[in-house]
Amino acid sequence: MEKLSVTIVTKNEAGNIARCLEAVKWADEILVVDSGSSDGTLDICWNFGCTIIETKWMGFGKTKKLAVEKAKYDWILSIDADEVVSQVLKDKILDILKKPKFTGYKINFISFYLDKKINHCGWKNGYKLRLFNRNHGNYNERILHEFVELDSEPGIIEEPVFHYSYNTIAKHFEKMNAYSDLASMQKFERKKTSTIIAAVLKGCLQFIKMYIFQLGFLDGRHGLVLALNSAVGIYMKYIKLWEKNNEQKKASK
Repeated sequence: MEKLSVTIVTKNEAGNIARCLEAVKWADEILVVDSGSSDGTLDICWNFGCTIIETKWMGFGKTKKLAVEKAKYDWILSIDADEVVSQVLKDKILDILKKPKFTGYKINFISFYLDKKINHCGWKNGYKLRLFNRNHGNYNERILHEFVELDSEPGIIEEPVFHYSYNTIAKHFEKMNAYSDLASMQKFERKKTSTIIAAVLKGCLQFIKMYIFQLGFLDGRHGLVLALNSAVGIYMKYIKLWEKNNEQKKASK
């Protein structure tokens, strides 16, 4: 059987990490790459016997890529601190590792918002490439919306990872603020521009997309809140891009 390294990137995940680690303690190695946690995250990781690497934050892609490169074994299961490997997924992975048919596998993700399972809003059936042989692929170096680039078509695993995305509104807005900073910078570096009207329109269109076209209304009140807050996140991304464009114009005068 192939041996498996689980890789996790963390920063101040004390509220999530124990649940995540408990679900993967069967792996041959758990490697945690931490970027400055100050809330007890590392103490929890030490208690689970994790290998820990501390490094400055380099963006999601580069940091996750580093974790893969520093892992002990070639087969990698890359997960986030707010994700939990289900028992059926554990059994499926162990079976696959006896004789892998593919060099990588996309795994089914089931997402929760404010502790409620979300079936719509574009969150259902999100298959992500998280189990792979690092000799055939690794993360790209994007600071945001990173993904694994594999040299062949991956297999599909239906057994799920449970993604507990945001358990409070405050946590959602905290991450939206951080992600919109990264996303606006990414677009700014690519010479993209925005206006105030464009930011508002893009936010409105995001709400319509998630709540109407992706049937978010079927998720009840949680679907409404998720669509509204996600729309705000899109607005924040483009209004910050407008701000950067505006600052650049002032600096060039």
